[in-house]
Amino acid sequence: MTDLISRVINFHEYLCHDIDPRVKDWLFMSDPIKPTLLIIAYLLFVYFGPKWMENRKPMQLQYVLVIYNFSMVIFCAYIVHQFLMGGWLYDYSLGCQTVDYSNSPTALRMAGAVWMFFIAKFVELLDTVFFILRKKNGQVTFLHVFHHGCLPMFWWWGVKAVPGGFGTFHGLVNCCVHVVMYFYYGTAALGPRFQKYLWWKRYVTIFQLAQFFIVTIHNSQMLFIDCAYPWKYVAFIQGFTTLVAVLFLNFYVKTYKQNKGTAAKTAESKNNDAQNGHLANGHAVTNGYYHEHVANGFEKSLVERRKHVNAHVS
Repeated sequence: MTDLISRVINFHEYLCHDIDPRVKDWLFMSDPIKPTLLIIAYLLFVYFGPKWMENRKPMQLQYVLVIYNFSMVIFCAYIVHQFLMGGWLYDYSLGCQTVDYSNSPTALRMAGAVWMFFIAKFVELLDTVFFILRKKNGQVTFLHVFHHGCLPMFWWWGVKAVPGGFGTFHGLVNCCVHVVMYFYYGTAALGPRFQKYLWWKRYVTIFQLAQFFIVTIHNSQMLFIDCAYPWKYVAFIQGFTTLVAVLFLNFYVKTYKQNKGTAAKTAESKNNDAQNGHLANGHAVTNGYYHEHVANGFEKSLVERRKHVNAHVS
């Protein structure tokens, strides 16, 4: 037990060692304790939240979701702007790009962009909170929790050691994806009348997948060039990117390929029911759903016949 405590203390000292003095006094950057506690609280809510909501009605959070998602669009767009103005639009190269540790306005702007990207990862934990409060527990998958739970701590490490340079390309691309993604979610939260504008959902997922391949191609050049940027951070980014890419690809296949097959079977079932005049409980049924217009026609016909019989009787 003493040995374990000693190792934890040594690891904490290692993490706190060589924190960039420019960012050390920024929110959550003095040590990893507060960010770690927030992640632990997040994981506890993921576990206990559904149990707490089990006997409660789903919360109606439409207005909250609209405000949250469009606020995230603005926040992510601003981070993209800071990444560009901090270097990628001017001085940064897609090749070897070292970290500028000076106090120049441009270097500080890039460090600020990296820190804001790190903060955004904590704000995005609310995605999971809203799913659970709305009892959309099917959305809280391993991929979702793993992705949201790991990134804040990984980027804390990045901000404290390399707030700029080669690795910020990943943050730039990811923020561009999130501008599109949160705009889609915000539009969806506006209600059913906006559903006709959401035909591009599949392409949001494709865009998310594309970012992993773009980042992989960018990272792979470090195998062939000499660069003063620390290779271990590139290897770490690439390892996490590859793992999440595999999980996202699996999600894409399950969501769209299998759904396509299910839709085809449903269409075939509808055709067979229509051709065979299939009835259930006296009413036409397609794919288990009662056709209201058929039922109304049936009931109307029944009423007319009763009126006809009553007229003859009288």
